Parts: sequence; C-alpha cells; structure tokens
Amino acid sequence: MADSNFKKTAEKFVLAVGISLMIGIVVLGEDGREAIGAIMGVFMDPISMMVGEGNFHIMLFIMAAITALYASLIQKYTIDWDLMRNTQERMKSFQKEFREAQLSQNTYMVKKLEEQRADMMGDQMEMSKQQFKPMAYISIISLPLFMWAYHYISGHPGAFLVFPFWGEQILVETVIGPIQYWIFWYFITSLAISQVVRKALNIGGV
Repeated sequence: MADSNFKKTAEKFVLAVGISLMIGIVVLGEDGREAIGAIMGVFMDPISMMVGEGNFHIMLFIMAAITALYASLIQKYTIDWDLMRNTQERMKSFQKEFREAQLSQNTYMVKKLEEQRADMMGDQMEMSKQQFKPMAYISIISLPLFMWAYHYISGHPGAFLVFPFWGEQILVETVIGPIQYWIFWYFITSLAISQVVRKALNIGGV
C-alpha cells in the first residue's frame, strides 16, 4: 500500500515538473530559456568541449540519440499499445460502417452508430491521456537539452554544417519560416534514430 502511494506521488511530481517545464519555456520567455540553457551547460559544455566547438552538429546528433532512446523507453512502458491498436481498429471500422450507412441512407443504422459514438469518444479520450503523460515525462529531459542547444548556438552564430544538395549553411539561418538549420538537423537526426530505436524495442505500429 505504501509503495503504491509512493509510486502515485512520484508520478504526480514528475508530471508536475514536466508540465511546468512545458509551460515555463513559454511563460518565462527568452530569459527563462537562456537560464535553463545555462544551467544545462554545467553538464553539456564539457561534452561539447570534448567533441570540439566546430562539431556542434555531432552534439546535436548525440542529443537526438539521447532523446530518441529516452522517449522510446518512456513510451514503451507508459502506453498500452494493445489498447491503442484496438482503439484505432475500432475507429476505422466505425467510420467505414457510418459512411456506408450514410451513403445507403440507412437511418436506423446511422442512429444506432451515433449512439455508439459516445463510447468511441471515451476510447479516444483514453488514448489522448496515454499520449499526453509520456510527453510530460519526455519534456523533463528533452526541453532542457533543447534549451542548452539554443543557448549554445546563440553564442556561436558562425557555426555551420554542410548539407547534401544545399552545401555549407550557417546553423542559425532559417530553412523555412522560423525553423533554423540546427533545429532542422536536430529533428531529422532525431527522427531517424527514433525509428531505429522503436523498431529495436518493437513499439508503435498503431
């Protein structure tokens, strides 16, 4: 009983920290992001020095690997993947039946299916809850790392990377809209590593 209470309390605490971080980077603005980045610099700056200041893209790759592994492990053990798959299959089946009933103007079947919609919405809400909790956990690691990268690259505006087809690009310049090249590189590498990790851990597939 005591272990169960401790687990629930710890879970609530971690969720509160994660949600606070997600809200904090918006509410605190530039100063808050710089402060979080500077604090993370205590841990990340020595690693960056080992890698070399001219190899910031390697640091981004390391960050992507850390966050991809961490996020995948969190999702593996906090999400009920069987429930997710079953819910998605039920939703597809429901939508198909509902569409067929509408096309055939079967008012009886349409009414019957509309009565089932409340149950489907309940399953959808449960899916949303299961997806939100890992986001809060993941943010505890990923957001501070991202803020450190933001803090570091702000102090090294001349850092560059050679991209295929694009050639040499300054990392603080934008690819499209507000997205800078370093953010683009980070998400591309994170996505690639994440796919490998998720395949190895046999998660997803919904």
